[in-house]
Amino acid sequence: MIQYHPVITRLNYHDLNMDVLRLDLIDQVVGGNKWFKLKKNIKKARQDEQRTIITFGGPYSNHIAATAAACRSLKLNSIAVIRGEQTPVLNPTLQAAKEKGMQFYFVDRETYSTKESLEFKKHLNQKFGPHYLIPEGGNNKEGVLGCTEILKPEWENDLVFCACGTAATYAGIVASCKPDQKVIGISVLKGENKLPEETLEKLKTIFPEKNILIHGNEELNKLQIENNCISNKYCFNGYAKMDKKLVEFKNNFENEFNIPLDHIYTAKLFYAVFDLINLKKIKPWSKILIVHSGGLQGNKGFEARYNLKSSFL
Repeated sequence: MIQYHPVITRLNYHDLNMDVLRLDLIDQVVGGNKWFKLKKNIKKARQDEQRTIITFGGPYSNHIAATAAACRSLKLNSIAVIRGEQTPVLNPTLQAAKEKGMQFYFVDRETYSTKESLEFKKHLNQKFGPHYLIPEGGNNKEGVLGCTEILKPEWENDLVFCACGTAATYAGIVASCKPDQKVIGISVLKGENKLPEETLEKLKTIFPEKNILIHGNEELNKLQIENNCISNKYCFNGYAKMDKKLVEFKNNFENEFNIPLDHIYTAKLFYAVFDLINLKKIKPWSKILIVHSGGLQGNKGFEARYNLKSSFL
């Protein structure tokens, strides 16, 4: 369906060269990191002879948009369990998914929090019949295995940066890296930074032969970054949250480098990298790779919701 031919854009900031892996250029909707998390799940659904895929997400979810587009192109039925009440008018993300044939099942937040329970899975079987279930964000073994294909083994970057929500992409990337390559995850989730521990457990289950360590926020308190880590110090008060400083950074970055960012993930990712350079947390001779995970389809709805003007036309 999609052929992966990596595109690298070179940036220079404060005399430091950085490579940007442009996953956003793979495909406008199915591309980005979403395709890597979907590809092996869809393959397994076909092996299981399932024609219907059910997955989960919020109303602005890139994963929902990508799943709808992928299923339509492969002639599969798609159903999304959406967190929150249905609104009279669908936002751009859900409207586009609906046009691709996706059905929606809206549930309140309390019900949504039980989505991984056996009881709720039985409910889905009773309501929709046989199906293949993909967790929110493609966060399962198949999703992680798909993300091991993002980096190429011949690349020699010292530091790899990526944004984290479920950290399935991070898990796949760190599992595929060489021992001397370090992966820094920028979490968009506020509160206790649980992703390092959760990701380690995930890796131990999927790759029991690998001995991978993942540090937390404390790694960014060191003089310079030396180890794999996931930090939520740049979450800007949490998922889908922002402030004037982040919006200004996004606009300035896009105007200077001509690379579009999304508000939820990559704006925070690039802000973090640039700030860490300013703080001299990154060694000046480092070979940096920043994974642009796409997600641009969500900008239209996000900007309408918060009355923001896009700087990237």
